[in-house]
Amino acid sequence: MLAQAIKRRLSKEENQKGFTLIELLAVIVILGIIAVIAIPMIGNIITKSKADSDLATARQVYDAARLFVTAENNGNFISQDIVIKDADTSTKDLTQNGYLESTIYLPSNKKEITGGIVKFNDKGVLVSVAFYNSDNPTGSTALTYDGAKVLKQE
Repeated sequence: MLAQAIKRRLSKEENQKGFTLIELLAVIVILGIIAVIAIPMIGNIITKSKADSDLATARQVYDAARLFVTAENNGNFISQDIVIKDADTSTKDLTQNGYLESTIYLPSNKKEITGGIVKFNDKGVLVSVAFYNSDNPTGSTALTYDGAKVLKQE
């Protein structure tokens, strides 16, 4: 009797194929909950990585400016503003002297940096790095980083 009940149960399970509607709905609900949690997290990661990449560019520009001052001004930082890129060819800048590539792009928005200034105080400490781009051709600052923030970037 027990053997017959087991055989009947096994034969029913062998004939069943696929998932029930409840099982499918449970999986869809679980996937929906995961998506609701994950999508904002992914958005925040992307935004943070864009900001970090711009900050890394500012750090590279600072390093180029430091090399420029060391080589061209014998290490004399006396309250100096170093021009990143300037349309005026008479001005010494980082791109004309080969410390930076002639075309630099901000990683976050892929727009060309058309100018900018690296500011040092009279003790040679970085004050700020400012970038201009094609959205702000009149010289208004598109992106400015505080010196302490740039120096923390590795």
